[in-house]
Amino acid sequence: MHILLLASAFNSLTQRVHAELRDRGHTVAVELALPGSPLPETVRRHAPQLVVAPMLKTAIPEEVWTAHTCLVVHPGPVGDRGPSSLDWAIHEGVDQWGVTVLQADGEMDAGDVWACVPCRVPPVPKSELYRGEIADAALEAVLLAVERFAEGTHVPRKQDVAPAADARLRPRPYLDQSVRRIDWAEDSTQDVLRKLRAADSQPGVLDVLLGREWYLHGGHPESVLRGRPGELLATRAGAVCRATKDGAVWIPELRPRRLPGQPPTYKLPAVMALGDRLPPLPDHALPPLPEVRHRTWTDIRYREDGDVGFLSFSFPGGAMSTEQCRRLLDAYREACERPTSVLVLGGERDFFSNGIHLGVIEAADDPAAESWANINAIDDLVEAVLTTTDRLVVAAVAGNAAAGGVMLALAADEVWCRSGAVLNPHYRLMGLYGSEYWTHTLPRKVGPATAERLMGEALPVSSAGALRLGLVDRVVDCCPDVFAREVGGLAARLASLPATAARITAKKTELDRLESVTPLAGFREQELARMRRTFDDPDAPYHSLRRSFVHKERPACTPPHLGPARVAQTGPTPSAADVTGTAPHGVASRTNG
Repeated sequence: MHILLLASAFNSLTQRVHAELRDRGHTVAVELALPGSPLPETVRRHAPQLVVAPMLKTAIPEEVWTAHTCLVVHPGPVGDRGPSSLDWAIHEGVDQWGVTVLQADGEMDAGDVWACVPCRVPPVPKSELYRGEIADAALEAVLLAVERFAEGTHVPRKQDVAPAADARLRPRPYLDQSVRRIDWAEDSTQDVLRKLRAADSQPGVLDVLLGREWYLHGGHPESVLRGRPGELLATRAGAVCRATKDGAVWIPELRPRRLPGQPPTYKLPAVMALGDRLPPLPDHALPPLPEVRHRTWTDIRYREDGDVGFLSFSFPGGAMSTEQCRRLLDAYREACERPTSVLVLGGERDFFSNGIHLGVIEAADDPAAESWANINAIDDLVEAVLTTTDRLVVAAVAGNAAAGGVMLALAADEVWCRSGAVLNPHYRLMGLYGSEYWTHTLPRKVGPATAERLMGEALPVSSAGALRLGLVDRVVDCCPDVFAREVGGLAARLASLPATAARITAKKTELDRLESVTPLAGFREQELARMRRTFDDPDAPYHSLRRSFVHKERPACTPPHLGPARVAQTGPTPSAADVTGTAPHGVASRTNG
């Protein structure tokens, strides 16, 4: 079937729907609903059999929904309506929610229901929930709705116009800053965290700090530090700790409120954003491998279970600045000093990595110099993983990954990916050639022809598609909350296998062979030479593309590469043994062990 995706942006959910529909044999095109865009004319040009709107902030014109069946994804259960569905759900502390696929008509969110899938609401930030539990439910609902539409006999059910038994399921307005506002003298730590989580990553919580208005982004509890409510207490890893009436919270990022006539602002690590405004504060830095004896926040953690070490990291938005790369490299090197045979590298729920930190680069006095420093810092990290020969390294990809983040994962001996993750193994949409040793690792994993196609198409790849391509070695079919536990069990089994010792021995032999034929340094040198030319050229597209990305500028038109996409060329369907479910017998993978 030819399906047109209408979206306000090619965001994470739209990418996942795009990739998963292609996996199932559909041809898929994307059209962005941009200001001034003649949608009726555009839709006619595509001549779709079905229109799906995974993330659309504007109403579909009547001329479109009367001519085509248009299925709209609403991130709320049947009866919930309004533009701030998830915000209200988190703000009000619900623990169960859902996603509804409904047919567009003359009233927003009021059309006939094609599918509805429930989901849990764990205590996580809105953006993490959206990419996790909500995306899983949305994908299930979309596939069910598309299947029902294709059958041609399904009759969608009308929405009940009677008052819902649950008073929360009703049309509700935009959740504005008057409701989000934090009263530092009166709000408990849990209230503060709830408000911060409901506003992540947009719009943030508007607040006054050190004489200026800021949007606060992100929030993590601190159980030891105390102070006067609203007072800044300490810094750590670029974040600031701020006292509440009964505790304190860590705030990783700030965004200054836009002033009249000024360009749009963007999020930065809190310490960097505050700059000279920040008074002298103690830096409560933790060691590279912290032994955290109380509940506190850190973006890098390490633990051991028998012969397995787990080095987890979680950076806002998946971006990795020069400083974050260097701290993670220090932690990685220290983890490699531990007496383990398997080291698991990755997050536990959300993003794995999206590569270099374009926001920090944009804010630098010399963006070209910071770009160069950042790419070398992440290359150092990738090199350390590639040259680890005394243990097996597993990249645990819990969430989405892109560009250099995908290549960081490919440096490991095995890549284990959660079933809901989306990979974007390309650089060209940011005007970059790319580094992170991709010219070595990507062709080695998928073959030169597929590597060239992935880089050229610049389209998202689902976890199942990545498995078929050989881009990942195992798909762990589970919800976000279970991924870390599943990976832990699989890693313990890997460490216990007799073949693991032989594989570790073979790693050293293979690296020596590679270095004698095509040294790793040669790949890095060739990649960085091209990157350096781009960074140092003020007219290179990278600089304007980076600026547009950081400032969230909308494109003038739908990018050409999002036009009608053929069925995903991802090879044969994987066998059940390649996909690890929650059942204990599903442990086979592409690689030995």
